[in-house]
Amino acid sequence: MLERTVARLLLKLPPRVLVAMSGGEPVVRDGYVLDAQAQFIAHAAARQPQPDPLTPEAARAGTDRLVNLFGGRREPGVAVSHITIPTAQAQLPARVYRPTGQDPGLPALLFFHFGGGVVGNTGTCDAFCTILAATVRTAVVSVDYRLAPEHPWPANLEDAHGSFDWLLANGAAVGAAPGRVAVGGDSMGGHMTASMCYQRKDDGLSQPVLQVLIYPATDLTDRAGSMVSCADAFPLTADLMAWFMSHYLPAGIDPAQPALSPLLADDHAGLAPALVVVAGHDPLRDQGLAYARGLEADGVAVQTRIYGRLAHGFTAMTGAVQAADAACREIASDVARALRAMA
Repeated sequence: MLERTVARLLLKLPPRVLVAMSGGEPVVRDGYVLDAQAQFIAHAAARQPQPDPLTPEAARAGTDRLVNLFGGRREPGVAVSHITIPTAQAQLPARVYRPTGQDPGLPALLFFHFGGGVVGNTGTCDAFCTILAATVRTAVVSVDYRLAPEHPWPANLEDAHGSFDWLLANGAAVGAAPGRVAVGGDSMGGHMTASMCYQRKDDGLSQPVLQVLIYPATDLTDRAGSMVSCADAFPLTADLMAWFMSHYLPAGIDPAQPALSPLLADDHAGLAPALVVVAGHDPLRDQGLAYARGLEADGVAVQTRIYGRLAHGFTAMTGAVQAADAACREIASDVARALRAMA
């Protein structure tokens, strides 16, 4: 608690002071200037000792610590309950966020948290899910999908399909419109969303009404562009991505297959309308933008947001980085407009 209090107090210092305390010059990558609060956090994190070797258990504990330090508080007027979603492969814990004044005519939003397929849980995105629920005025269902290395790919993709099918049939149980579901997630959650939508199209199954892709991984073979220029960005580095994939992908699996790299699919026509969000200081920035262009080229309705001053993982920094909080509220407003236009 003391560490969190001190961190929040320091982050209230003027931007010029924060920059002076974290290297002396603004951090610029590909023309994008990093927000001063985000720069201060990244600089402080770089000075902390890191576990060697890094284990999944240590990475999970570290993620929980960062979320506790920099995450926001829940929005008022949002009730949170816990359910279990039964699927063919697992019983999945989930959190349901229902706002005061929920609109029963809107579809629920199924949400998958970030974490490289190895770390994270429903607590990781808790504050952001309450922003989504309060702003959109619909139920948000956040799923604790299975993680690697205990459950490597495709376990999380199976969980995405299973939880989507359950919510499609049980929307009324959370006060939402039956038979219609929006799906989204950040980072790995965005990757899961894009991959699930592609696989459902390939299998001739129904699409969600909207896919919300927040700094998604869409090409696991990517080794160029922002993967190079942002290779040392905090909190997601190229080395950390490689570490995640070493646990997430079983040996011998081709990462170029569309189920893992939907950007590389021959055709994106027929996929759900998309909101694609990228951060300027993120190795995944360029592939997210490329995916948005690919969707548009194949006739999919797309809205793209670029938050150039922010870094990967900003949905978990709403309590410490003012620009992250503003971005998350803007994303939630975009989702609200998109779903209300479909109602």
